[in-house]
Amino acid sequence: MLVLPLLCAVALAAGLIDAIAGGGGLLTVPALLVALADPRLALGTNKGQAVFGSGASLLSFVRAGHVDKKRFWPTFLAAGLGSAAGARALLAARPEVLRPIVLVLLIGVAVFFAARGGRRPKAPPKPDAPPPAPKPWVIAERRPLATAVTIALVIGAYDGFFGPGTGTFLILLYTTVFGDDLTRATANAKVANFASNLTAMVSFALAGRIDFRLALPMAVAQAVGGVLGARAAVKGGEQLIRSAVLLVSLALAARLAYQILAGG
Repeated sequence: MLVLPLLCAVALAAGLIDAIAGGGGLLTVPALLVALADPRLALGTNKGQAVFGSGASLLSFVRAGHVDKKRFWPTFLAAGLGSAAGARALLAARPEVLRPIVLVLLIGVAVFFAARGGRRPKAPPKPDAPPPAPKPWVIAERRPLATAVTIALVIGAYDGFFGPGTGTFLILLYTTVFGDDLTRATANAKVANFASNLTAMVSFALAGRIDFRLALPMAVAQAVGGVLGARAAVKGGEQLIRSAVLLVSLALAARLAYQILAGG
């Protein structure tokens, strides 16, 4: 059975590029959609393998003290609630209707990543001379918990229904709306990301929409890729890797489109 080794290779690559540039879901989701006939099973299996990596990342940030404690539980619970709603909507959809929707979402997220040029907010080059912190939005200053809950609900619902790009969207929102620096934004994003992954995984597992024969080996492969990516320090490698991810994801999307048009 060649499917499992190929999916594990994709998961390893996804873990590596996710650690360096983000967007690993742009590889795992279309690969699973091509391998599995039911998009609900494909997206459920993706959650089954993704939850372990997001949980390990969150634990690391919590131990390092980078997570906002006041926002933790409101964000965690709201993201879980949103994800449950998104997963329920996905499970209720018919596969023949769902595949074109997922294809459009996949292409849309890939275009978003391409338009951003693979760039994320940069950490200050010199620790002794950090740039001034971005000014948070007025609503985030006046109603920080309500703002955090709203963001977590909306992005959690997206993650429960689809998923790729969730971490990047959260980081962008936290740096823009709350004025978090990159480390703090990434740490807080992991709270929502893990909660939504965990809730969606439970929802899909209860519905029998996770193939753990694929999910567990892929989880191990993605963890290995994450370690390799974290250790990679090739200057200028992020843009090259992101470009490769976009090309592969669009190629897989084209294959998925062919399957839809061919009636497979």
